[in-house]
Amino acid sequence: MLKIAYDPIYAHNLPPGHRFPMVKYELIPGQLLHEGLITEENIFSPEPLGGETILLVHERDYWNRLKNLTVTPKEERRIGFPLSARLIERETRIANGTVQGCFHAIENGVSFNVAGGTHHAGTNWGEGFCLLNDQAIAAAYLLKKRIASSVLIIDLDVHQGNGTAQIFRNEPAVFTFSMHGEKNFPFHKEKSDYDIGLQDGIGDDEYLSILKENLSSLFDQIHPDFVFYLSGVDVLETDKLGKLALTRQGCKERDRMVFEQCFQRNIPVQVSMGGGYSAHIRDIVEAHCNTYRVAHQIYF
Repeated sequence: MLKIAYDPIYAHNLPPGHRFPMVKYELIPGQLLHEGLITEENIFSPEPLGGETILLVHERDYWNRLKNLTVTPKEERRIGFPLSARLIERETRIANGTVQGCFHAIENGVSFNVAGGTHHAGTNWGEGFCLLNDQAIAAAYLLKKRIASSVLIIDLDVHQGNGTAQIFRNEPAVFTFSMHGEKNFPFHKEKSDYDIGLQDGIGDDEYLSILKENLSSLFDQIHPDFVFYLSGVDVLETDKLGKLALTRQGCKERDRMVFEQCFQRNIPVQVSMGGGYSAHIRDIVEAHCNTYRVAHQIYF
């Protein structure tokens, strides 16, 4: 059964002025329920994640500053919005949705977190609206518990997964792959195990050709036993921040490529939704829902 991590707290408790496009956290499951693609049985609400698991990747001083709301004004500006206790709780629930999603992926082949993809958070910093790095935490958890021994993180958000790259720079059991806009945020990029920086304006054909050329060889090289996929839809031509030019169909085919590799090789994959900043919320929601639709076609 397809399992999706979602909690109403995902969509609320954001500071005023930051709720669009985060309203997508409500609209995505609502649309899938409306279509009959999922039922309430497919949705689970994660509890807050404990500090012990968070500390697998984040430094204790940083975590203490977050939970005690004692970050400096400079740190808060880098994060991008004012912090609150409810916001920190929201982040811990999102991170646990990804951790718990790993077990659902192992059982069913694939699982989703409506939120997540907080790949700009490093060991001791938050950045770009990311406080805790959900997929990095979950990957470290799988290694710690010896549930996985070789992890591949596929980050296809338009922005480089700089926090994820920094966290795992000295961890050979985790291979970080980021395909992103070279001239886009973050302007200081960390070094992933494999980075592909794309020029502005790339459309479907060129994007999909580059991905196809590299994706299969990555699996052959790494032989992962678990995959994390960050499926940001800020690659769309309608995105206000992305600078690429993919259509919804091109974005959908991107997802299909990733899922087919995982399905054919019988490797579980956890999906976090990542960014999307199109002017019209329908473009964001439709592209994210396409990711679920493709997974449902392949796995169920």
